[in-house]
Amino acid sequence: MGKNNKQRFERETNVSTKINADKVKTKVNGGVFVYTGAISVNELSNSLNVPASEIIKFLFMQKKMVTINTVLDDELIGLVCLQFGYDFQKKHIVAAENFEEVEINDDPSKLKGRPPVVTIMGHVDHGKTTLIDAIRNSNLVAGEVGGISQEIGAYQKEINGHKITFIDTPGHEAFTAMRSRGASVTDIVVLVVAADDGVMPQTIEAIDHAKSAGVPIIVAINKIDKPGADPERVKNELMQHDIVAEDYGGDVICVEISAKKKVNIDGLLETIILVSEMKELKANPDRYALGTVLEAKLDRNEGPKATLLIQNGTLKEGDYLVVGTSYGKARRMTNEFKKVLNVATPSTPVSVIGLAEVPEAGDRFMAFAEESEARAIALKRKQLKEAKEKNKTSAASLDDLYKLANSGDVQTINIIIKADSTGSAEAVKTSLEKLNSDKININVIRATSGAITESDVLLASASKAIVYGFNVRPDARTRAKAEEEKVEIRLHNIIYALIEEIQDAMKGMLKKEKVEKVTGQAEIRKLFKVSKVGTIGGCMVTDGVIKNQSPIRLLREGVVVFEGKLASLQREKDQVKEVKAGFECGLLIDGFNDIKEGDIVEGYEMVEVD
Repeated sequence: MGKNNKQRFERETNVSTKINADKVKTKVNGGVFVYTGAISVNELSNSLNVPASEIIKFLFMQKKMVTINTVLDDELIGLVCLQFGYDFQKKHIVAAENFEEVEINDDPSKLKGRPPVVTIMGHVDHGKTTLIDAIRNSNLVAGEVGGISQEIGAYQKEINGHKITFIDTPGHEAFTAMRSRGASVTDIVVLVVAADDGVMPQTIEAIDHAKSAGVPIIVAINKIDKPGADPERVKNELMQHDIVAEDYGGDVICVEISAKKKVNIDGLLETIILVSEMKELKANPDRYALGTVLEAKLDRNEGPKATLLIQNGTLKEGDYLVVGTSYGKARRMTNEFKKVLNVATPSTPVSVIGLAEVPEAGDRFMAFAEESEARAIALKRKQLKEAKEKNKTSAASLDDLYKLANSGDVQTINIIIKADSTGSAEAVKTSLEKLNSDKININVIRATSGAITESDVLLASASKAIVYGFNVRPDARTRAKAEEEKVEIRLHNIIYALIEEIQDAMKGMLKKEKVEKVTGQAEIRKLFKVSKVGTIGGCMVTDGVIKNQSPIRLLREGVVVFEGKLASLQREKDQVKEVKAGFECGLLIDGFNDIKEGDIVEGYEMVEVD
């Protein structure tokens, strides 16, 4: 990197550009090893002047399998230092490969206003897509390239000299999945509610996600032209979810519109501008660009292609980029109309080609001075990501609550409650909120009825929450998602047991316990009624294994309707001990005949854990 470019980069970003092994910002001075972040075995070996083989051998004796390229966390770095006679100290100096952790403190004189970034959310069929089309079409008509189809899933609208950036997401799940990866890109959420339908389940979910993200909400009451439209009923229903309209004494602006007939669309846009001005959104355009990937794909003709949202700085054609764990050069930038851009300023979405690999939606990016720098930093980020994936923990756990209780600081633990009825959900919520103490604050971010779904898992991952199920269960797909996101799901059917569990954790009294392990699930697809025997369920094992004489529960639309055990398990007329996923079987539930097609039989066992 040229001296001038290096100095400019470090001045603008406040991060170190020293990332090569022989330049690691660590040293041994007075017997104290000072480091700034996770480093590899090889880097630690060079810094301590201890053979890498000795470090690997020592960690092997600690039951830690590592190689010369393994990236070590703080605990392992400390263990190695103490073993070889050094004290250790971590300095919180952000290295270039961790640029998303940089706290940017720009000179206030360099800050300039930027357009707000808006996401439109709402229940299915409430007019979200129609509203997006109404905004997009008016933009196309007014633009100099009217009629050209949108190139990217984000676009800008200008009204009275003010620009608004819209992110076109598939819904709250995409919104939350992105946020769970650390990409908080939205400044304002527009919540679309149909005036003739009112608040619906996905409306509530959208509210939960927006609240959890700490994003201001503007309510667009749509379909006011339809018979039966009742905006006041919508406002009253929203009050039940702590969304209080301005004319009801609250601080949420409600705008009545008809997206289909394009009524008051400009009024909605003006409201967005008003809310954004109250937020005083600013950025420094005179620095290297950084931001987030909105979407990415492999284009057959142009190679890896990513839609980037510039959140600070200015991206210029020809800049070198690190995007997630990939790198490249901004060879060409285009806006939503495929118009080529030479520069992209804060809050501008652009489509970029020139990356070495296809990044993931939610990845952060930053521009650097030289290609060699970008390549080295991308490699370092890839190593760090691989190390983190091995010990990934996105959400909270009950053990975290135990640790928080002993930390001495006031902490907040987020909880999601799903129950078999609304009354049960509210009862559990009320009981948990009474447990708040001077050390722990229980924050229930969702309490609804119904089965535990992937949406709940995504919200838990994004909000670092524990999911509690009361008389409801997740299906196999949701359980797999929870395992992938490292989200803890706790299941109960006795309310006081649920409360006692959290109380014990808050008091620091967690002990060895028996927990449930689901062994498999089978779907009932046909019924056979046999006199003197009962109703036999013809099943397909869809996940894991179903074992004879195993304790089971019967689920109907995710809700537990019976718990007991199997009386009989057959395959091709023979009694069998177990049936694995992908095979059919017949089963009889001991003492229960009211089974129906579509029911799920879930087998489980109790195992002891620390």
